[in-house]
Amino acid sequence: MSRLYLKRVLYLIFILTALVPYPASTFSTTYAAAGSATSKIDAVLTVDVSGSMNNSDKNKISNEAMKMFIDMLSAQGDKVGIVAYTDQIAREKALLEIRSAQDKEDLKTFIDQLVRASYTDIAVGVKEAVKVLQQGSEPDHVPLIVLLADGNNDFSKKSGRTQAQSDQDLNEALEIAQKNGYPIYTIGLNADGKLNKTVLEDISAQTNGKFFETSTADNLPQILSEIFASHLKLKIVPGQGMTGNGDFQEVAVPIPNANVIEANISIMSRQPVEVKLFDPSGQPVPLTDPNIVYTRSKTYSMIKIASPAMGDWKLQVKGANKDKIDINLIFNYDLELAMDPLTRSTFKAGDSVDVRSYLLSNGQKLQNNDIYKTMKATLVVKDLDTGEEEQVELANKTDHFAGSYSIPDAHIYEIKVRAEDRSFYRETAPVQIDAKTGAPANNGQSAQGAGGDEDRKPFPLLPVILGALGLIAVAAAAYAIAAYVKKANKGFVGQAVIEIRDNDTGDMTYPQYKKLNTFKGKFNLHQLLQLAPEFKETEKVIFTPAKNDGIAVRNLSGCTLEKGGRPLDASKGKELKSSERISVTMQHVNKTIFIEYIR
Repeated sequence: MSRLYLKRVLYLIFILTALVPYPASTFSTTYAAAGSATSKIDAVLTVDVSGSMNNSDKNKISNEAMKMFIDMLSAQGDKVGIVAYTDQIAREKALLEIRSAQDKEDLKTFIDQLVRASYTDIAVGVKEAVKVLQQGSEPDHVPLIVLLADGNNDFSKKSGRTQAQSDQDLNEALEIAQKNGYPIYTIGLNADGKLNKTVLEDISAQTNGKFFETSTADNLPQILSEIFASHLKLKIVPGQGMTGNGDFQEVAVPIPNANVIEANISIMSRQPVEVKLFDPSGQPVPLTDPNIVYTRSKTYSMIKIASPAMGDWKLQVKGANKDKIDINLIFNYDLELAMDPLTRSTFKAGDSVDVRSYLLSNGQKLQNNDIYKTMKATLVVKDLDTGEEEQVELANKTDHFAGSYSIPDAHIYEIKVRAEDRSFYRETAPVQIDAKTGAPANNGQSAQGAGGDEDRKPFPLLPVILGALGLIAVAAAAYAIAAYVKKANKGFVGQAVIEIRDNDTGDMTYPQYKKLNTFKGKFNLHQLLQLAPEFKETEKVIFTPAKNDGIAVRNLSGCTLEKGGRPLDASKGKELKSSERISVTMQHVNKTIFIEYIR
């Protein structure tokens, strides 16, 4: 960017801001549009890949569990990372946002490539999983960790590592997880009967997660559905189980209302099945339809229907003779529950608290009241002084829930509304009532003002437009200045995973994780390899920043670059996407360097 251009941008900003009579701060947050109620997930799947898992998880149930969990995630928007550990980090993928079906397939391929070997230190895996969430979790996403292990440690004598050191590291990681609200769900794998149940139960208990135990894939749908559903405030709807007879058998899949944004159908069987799908009108729906995602594994099949029409869908399943087939349903909803601000600000013992609550869709009050017909709601009251909890049934008023509660004592209380149906539940944000000192109740949780829509003031359109012009001008300035500075000294984000294979012996080094944020402008592969003399020829394999905080590689050396087993011509530079892996085969040393870029 030239200095003349920069001056012109700044001059334009001066003119625009001079025309704005109202500061941008006049835009009231009362009029900000509410976002969608659909929660996204940030999940880290953490798995023990030490040698002992060949006994405790002979059939690689852990791999099937991780793949099934990935298939259950939304088609777009959720983020998932993977940590595979022994007594050190064996392989890792930072949180990757799911943007396509191919992203899920890439993750499942990564899982299938995990190799088991070496010793075990569970603290290593938990600590790294917590770190992955700290570094990449989004503030408005729901974070969680799923740990698959047998709970046993096995330290190398050469390392000098002790159980006390491992326990200390594990406790420190659990404290961070608890502080940041990272529940850890543990799945104990017990094929050899040597599961250390106590360790895994303690990990889950300390982080408000839950412990599960299995030695067979048959339990996975229920386990993973329960983990998945608890984070989206959903309920598992058991489908019709059946025994295969070699013919197609029909199962009803009722879509309860128009607010279902995704329907997940899991089909568990020991042998492959064939499936057909029909919409409520009876028309067949191809499994290749753009709104359908159909995935299969050796132990399960899954159908995900995006924005399904309300009504009774039909699923036809053809299984092998006498093969047991289990079907479960989970519906994801675009719904949240709001509560009106309380009608008074202060309370004392004996006062009545009047409550009114209702459903929102995409931030707006639900217009279709049919969903209320089968719902029940309760007011959950917790006495913060005694810890006792009480539930008061609320009346269903066809388009909202209402009721009242009489404050029994001069205590501090926390109240919230919980509404539920057969396939989901929702809760409002809690409100605290101080009947001890008479301090005002915190009413900031409601989506609407105390008087409802009728008390809203007219939208200040002109001040908002003028304020927005000012914001645009300031943003343009910030962008112009940032672009100028960034071009002069652009940094890197993410990390590179380095593995080196000796082509004579076939031995592969353990992965090394190199943070890239210490480099500015450009760096070469020789620097990543700590300038080891035997790798000097890699100094002409150069990395530079690319668009959208990406990275590009340029090969000016005699080394051969490959991606996906094919030669990669990077003489003029090639951009690398997150999770892409390239190999660099040197001329003078019979070794190949594998580089995986993780953003």
